[in-house]
Amino acid sequence: MTVLPRRQAGLTALYLGVFAAVWFSVPKADPPLRSLLVVGSVVALLTAAVGAVFVARAGRPAAGERDRSADRRYGLVVAAEVVVGLVGVLILAAAGLTGYIPVLVCAVVGIHFVPLAPVLRDRLLVPLGVAVTLAALAGLVVDLVSGVSAGLVVGTGAGTLLLAYAVLALFRTRGRDHQAVGAEAERRLA
Repeated sequence: MTVLPRRQAGLTALYLGVFAAVWFSVPKADPPLRSLLVVGSVVALLTAAVGAVFVARAGRPAAGERDRSADRRYGLVVAAEVVVGLVGVLILAAAGLTGYIPVLVCAVVGIHFVPLAPVLRDRLLVPLGVAVTLAALAGLVVDLVSGVSAGLVVGTGAGTLLLAYAVLALFRTRGRDHQAVGAEAERRLA
């Protein structure tokens, strides 16, 4: 498993924790599922808070540590995601297919993780992207063949996947922190 720098792990947990909470709020569900979605939202927000603590403790990156070209690629990927999602939402709304908006948004979110993987140097974003995209497809199929809404499947699926990845990001820092402390101690002794 790839180890993440503490700041990157914190940012991942912060962003994906918040978005997991948003996805858990999408479905309209009856109890007991509604209660589980609320618990998921709370856990996601707590995960985001832990991520924020990681970021605060890691401090700001040094001026030379920023990769301007990676920042531009990141911005382009996110901008493309927003434009495609917005155009798709407008088309679905104009066609009277608002029930499929969560499917479209989830698919766009899933797909955007694939080009972000090399930019963020986190190859595990590719399987996350595939899984989130499959959650969108599952929501579409379930909606078409049953009485269960796409939003319920997509919100629950995307929220769970993003929360799991946010928590995983926090655990992926341990080895790096111990290695960094050990290397610093060795450097001081030399």
